[in-house]
Amino acid sequence: MTEIPEHLRKRAEEARQKAAAASGADKPADAAPSETTAPDAESGGSTEGRIPVHLLDRSKAVANQPAPDADPAPAGGGTPAPSSGPDGHNQRLLTVVKSGSIQDAKSVPQDKVHVWPHLLVAEFLAALAVTLFLLAFSIFVNAPLLDLANFNQTPNPSKAPWYFLGLQEMLTMFHPMVAGVTIPGIGLILLAMAPYIDKNPSKAPEDRKFAISLMTVHLMFWAVLVMIGSFFRGPGFNFIFPWTSGLFFEL
Repeated sequence: MTEIPEHLRKRAEEARQKAAAASGADKPADAAPSETTAPDAESGGSTEGRIPVHLLDRSKAVANQPAPDADPAPAGGGTPAPSSGPDGHNQRLLTVVKSGSIQDAKSVPQDKVHVWPHLLVAEFLAALAVTLFLLAFSIFVNAPLLDLANFNQTPNPSKAPWYFLGLQEMLTMFHPMVAGVTIPGIGLILLAMAPYIDKNPSKAPEDRKFAISLMTVHLMFWAVLVMIGSFFRGPGFNFIFPWTSGLFFEL
């Protein structure tokens, strides 16, 4: 049902009143003439317009009907019937999508490569370069080797290689069982259990306090023992000061 705008109805009513006053005939207010004139608000004059009678009657009927606040419930107590659209059909607009696939499949870049040939080729070239460097270095530089060993003359002091000087230094402080088995065993067990105790995957130092503290204590403890055994042990493996007695250290 089409509703006539309010300003058109007012213009039609004024046109009917003017026509009735001009003809001197008494016509009912609801009878609409076939030709009506509508004043032009902008130009100040009047223009003639034609409004069908059935549209005026329909607009009056709609205006006189009060608008209900809610749809009345059905007598059976069920859910109210939905309002019908044009010609009694119910229509619903779901969505409007563009043509094409709904899921936009895009390839996500990955920072992974195959072991062969990318990784193995790089490792092989690196190993080959290191081997060539060591070969050239050994040809042109003589190794700092001592004379042949003399079993009748034991060197004094007799020191282990630098990476074992920490163990040799602990032998001067503890029982061989404690220095050679117990303390190194506890250290190795703690290092092996560290990944299971601290499972934090973060790489930030502030998030890995336990792991960093454990490794720092281990390295500092071992570094101190190695430096004492290297520079502060003289003849008879006695404690000395290197700036007064000299340096007893050989690679």
